[in-house]
Amino acid sequence: MSDKKVIVCFGPGPQFKGGIANYNTSLAKAFDRLENTEVHIVSWTQQYPAIIPRDFIDRKSKEDQLAHTNIKVHYITNYNDPRTWRATVKLIESLHPQKVIFQWAIAVQGIPLGYIARKLKRNKDMEVFFDLHFVIQKEGSNLDRMFTKRALKHARSYVAHARKTVDELSVLFPEKQWEVLESGDAYTGKAIKVLKLYHPVYDMFQPHPDFDVAAAKKEMGLKKHVFLFFGFIRKYKGLHNVIAAFRKVADQRDDVSLLIVGESFWNTLDKGKLSTRIKNATFGVAKKIFLKKQDDERNYQPLALVDELNLQDLVHVKNDFVPNEEVSRYFQVSDNIMLFYLTATPSGIESIAYNFKMPMLATRVGHFTETVRDGYNGYLAEPENIDSMAEVMLKAIDRPIPRGHVAETSQHMSWENYAQAILRD
Repeated sequence: MSDKKVIVCFGPGPQFKGGIANYNTSLAKAFDRLENTEVHIVSWTQQYPAIIPRDFIDRKSKEDQLAHTNIKVHYITNYNDPRTWRATVKLIESLHPQKVIFQWAIAVQGIPLGYIARKLKRNKDMEVFFDLHFVIQKEGSNLDRMFTKRALKHARSYVAHARKTVDELSVLFPEKQWEVLESGDAYTGKAIKVLKLYHPVYDMFQPHPDFDVAAAKKEMGLKKHVFLFFGFIRKYKGLHNVIAAFRKVADQRDDVSLLIVGESFWNTLDKGKLSTRIKNATFGVAKKIFLKKQDDERNYQPLALVDELNLQDLVHVKNDFVPNEEVSRYFQVSDNIMLFYLTATPSGIESIAYNFKMPMLATRVGHFTETVRDGYNGYLAEPENIDSMAEVMLKAIDRPIPRGHVAETSQHMSWENYAQAILRD
């Protein structure tokens, strides 16, 4: 009898943009590299309500992320079509997996994921995990708690990337008992399993040894010391504070540049199209009804500060989605990654930076207080304090963090270790 383990990684497949798609694909590849495994990615076809005015498909990356693997991908689950939810349950059951790992990254998905997980949980031979990228939503919708509980209550086990996430589970489900496992702890079965692991270091983005850093910096007009903001431009990532702090740094030094690379999250559709205008109007009404009092993030325009603060000659902006093949060039020309977030769950950008041994400049919020050792693998600034942020940027120039320290703090954070921890009974 074969002892092969069948594993399902549920989440966006490699045709989608963003960190969760990269994460789900990387996790599947890690399982595939282990012996005696059969790995399936069961993916969304549409991840969100149809009214959301954004294009989530990666239309630029060319490389096949699943080349040279045996992973099978099933694009089947449409958020807007409950018939596909039932079809997803039937598909997963037909694969007879021992482990099903759901990527949990946004509360609104609690409706379909709650349905799918509840149906699968009936099978006692199948361990349903939720891999938690958050528990308490950054944006704070009135419905977040309900949607989150609806989905997460049907898991048999959980993976958390930070102590903060474990604590939030206890807040969400105060009646439940948890057994938190770290560093290979054996599971006793006396309470609900929570694997407290980490966000693994991406292996899909590798530095190119023959890359001409000097030529690339010249092409982009970059000076000696380069600070990098990378990834989707969202308000919680604090780009407005990065730019304001950089202005203070540039007032004191003439050898610094800020490199901003990323797509404005809510600016991916043709605004002239009628369909886009309808989606924007409908989505705006929904936000007013369901969200707590807060700014509409679609009005967040931090790049306007570049002109307002007269930084045009010191800031290089690529306001677009970057294909996977081009990611490395921006990290290789930079000295520090900017993580001046307003709130923080484990960050895919932080994980990419580890792969380039790049020091972190982060705010003292969320899980950064666990992963960034101030003065060792990066520097921590006080949140919403522009002077403190400018101070750590200057400190990173005057007292640069040795890249060996960054490598040392991430050496155990491999996908293989992560996958093996989930497979361990």
